[in-house]
Amino acid sequence: MKRSHYEDLRLFATVPFGLWLLVCVSILGLAPLVLGNYGLYLLGYMAINVMVAAGLNVLVGFTGQISLGHAGFFAIGAYGTVLISQAGAPILLALLAAGLVAAAFGFLLGLPALRLEGPYLAVITLGFGLAIENILARAPVFGGATGPSVPGFSVVMWPGLSAEQNLYYLIMVLMGLSLLALRNLMHTRVGRAFVALRDSDVAAACAGVNLTVFKTLAFALSAFLTGIAGGLFAFHLGQIDPTSFNLMLSILFLVMVVIGGSGSLLGPVLGAIVISWLNLKLKGLRLSDFERLPGFGTEIAAFLNRHFMETGMANIQFIVYGMILVLIMIFEPLGLYGLWLRSKRYWRSWPF
Repeated sequence: MKRSHYEDLRLFATVPFGLWLLVCVSILGLAPLVLGNYGLYLLGYMAINVMVAAGLNVLVGFTGQISLGHAGFFAIGAYGTVLISQAGAPILLALLAAGLVAAAFGFLLGLPALRLEGPYLAVITLGFGLAIENILARAPVFGGATGPSVPGFSVVMWPGLSAEQNLYYLIMVLMGLSLLALRNLMHTRVGRAFVALRDSDVAAACAGVNLTVFKTLAFALSAFLTGIAGGLFAFHLGQIDPTSFNLMLSILFLVMVVIGGSGSLLGPVLGAIVISWLNLKLKGLRLSDFERLPGFGTEIAAFLNRHFMETGMANIQFIVYGMILVLIMIFEPLGLYGLWLRSKRYWRSWPF
């Protein structure tokens, strides 16, 4: 129970929380010393998706707006960072500039949100994402269907480390700063205005909340974080092309927020970590992989062989995401964050 506003502003709500956070930071900081390039790639991929999910949660969880076009902001950040870097700008400056460009597009996309909501707003954002994908694929200035060449990563976060290790540290630092900024933002007047918009925009307007300012600000802030994550993704992957930023990527970002638990800071982090791991592990699954599963592996492989074509097997991860999403909505609407709350309550009262 918080009894004053100053308790709400504390960086560490409890001592155990601060200790757990210190342990997590230590593990992530020492990871490059014990993991290979693939391990760093996996952690970096998760951290980039955490930034996107946290930014999208500003819209979905805190302001009650929906977006199916965040792959467009992700693409703007990736392409913008690469093109600005090719022009000779430092990578950090290119990331910031690309994030601001994505925020400008987010502001423009937020203008229809003043009059639209629900499925109508989802259709507008869907059209935006599809338009960005087609423009990038057809305009020669953006490299066409093959995309532009990504320059080598040259930022030195720690002398003596490889480029992959320095990129890993940059991703982790920016992810930590993003989460800290969002955590602090939600305890300010702006964050309370976002939550008021989510609960009832009519009541918020009657209380003096400027709908025009805060709805467009939410879109711009979400797009800014997604744009920076897109720029990091370009260097993390080493190559980009328009097909990487399709509709399914936007849906994947939304699934991360919903499965993790919208309206909380920890929920999108958990959702992004789980879905990122599944996305890498489920890609390229073959029938032989299911046959090796213990128990009903052979029966599952036979069923998939009868009812799935090769294209279906290539996208089977989306079927798994859909099943997880349905189960989460039925049994735990708060997502993985709700399961975390239940486990905390259980162990606090154990053994009674």
